[in-house]
Amino acid sequence: MAETFSFFATTAKGMESLLAEELKTQGALEVQESRSGVVFKGSLETAYRACLWSRVANRVLLPLKTFSAPTQEKLYGGVKSIRWSDHLTPENTIAVDFSSSHSQITHTHFGALKVKDAICDQLRSIQGARPSVAIHRPDLRINVYVHEDQATMSLDLSGESLHLRGYREEGAFAPLKENLAAAILMQAGWHELSASGEAAFIDPMCGSGTLPIEAAMMAAKIAPGLSREYFGFLKWQGHIPRTWQRLVTEAEEIRTARLTQGKKNFPKIIGYDADFRAVHVAINNLERAGLRSLVHIEKKELLSCERVSEKGIILLNPPYGERLGEVESLKPLYRSIGDLFKKSFQGWTGFVFTGNSDLAKSVGLKASRRFVLFNGPIECRLLKYDLYEGSSKKTT
Repeated sequence: MAETFSFFATTAKGMESLLAEELKTQGALEVQESRSGVVFKGSLETAYRACLWSRVANRVLLPLKTFSAPTQEKLYGGVKSIRWSDHLTPENTIAVDFSSSHSQITHTHFGALKVKDAICDQLRSIQGARPSVAIHRPDLRINVYVHEDQATMSLDLSGESLHLRGYREEGAFAPLKENLAAAILMQAGWHELSASGEAAFIDPMCGSGTLPIEAAMMAAKIAPGLSREYFGFLKWQGHIPRTWQRLVTEAEEIRTARLTQGKKNFPKIIGYDADFRAVHVAINNLERAGLRSLVHIEKKELLSCERVSEKGIILLNPPYGERLGEVESLKPLYRSIGDLFKKSFQGWTGFVFTGNSDLAKSVGLKASRRFVLFNGPIECRLLKYDLYEGSSKKTT
């Protein structure tokens, strides 16, 4: 029988319940929501599955030990009490992520150095050599969180944030993170609506294409981590390669079967943008994601967009005036969104994701629901508009 571990999957504020439900469908046990994450239990395969299939998680951590660390000496001693030869060799590279809250150790860089020294000193005393540090894609990433002088040491099985799917063109625009886009789509009900293949999805301001790409991956049931080249467990001493390879093979077979079918019984997914540079980047990202046959990207002005089926979702993530003086200049754009909804998308469901409640009023429609999600530190709202007869009613 496979050994059972306790894990902690991190996510952004507002996405904990989505992550909890997702982990349950992946076989996780004793799932409990926490602040900015979810505690769960399962085998190593459960954690692998979360790394491969979770659309909304940031990281999957395997806690090793919790101990008192009110001083640098206690921190050093607690780290050395873990048998690190179970996890790495002197030939491996490591990196340490250190954070603290309400604790006496407040200097995160200093804390990370103490942890690194304790690991290296132990291995050198036993094996005569020590691992080296690699900030970018280390063989083993160690996560340390000290809260009220209690340190929790964990292995970061994801290695780097799981929102990095492997299809993004670097340095192009300032897009939504992929896991936030997935959360928005989940709250919009796309994962259920897309199952019929009859409804459509349109993003009239698609930018680099994150929302249409995530919508296609969700509708096609493609594992979001399948194109990633790097995970934090691949060179960990506890890694079980045959289990991981079986999960990857299963996911590849699902993707191949879906792509072989092409657009047969697949919903229409469309991204528009008025900026040809954004369209170019979106198409490149789509190609890298291997989804060119499932998604249509085109240059088009906002008010030229029209329905492509009887029902569907139209979802926009317009700018929300993060700089002083921008809000007033963006109000006409938000009014245009309301005009587009009323004029061309009766019978559909409209969504606007924004971090500015004042701008949202300029849409001129009454939202039927509001979902709170965080885009980094910015508290945002996903506003739902039922675009039926009478949907032109103004907000008050």
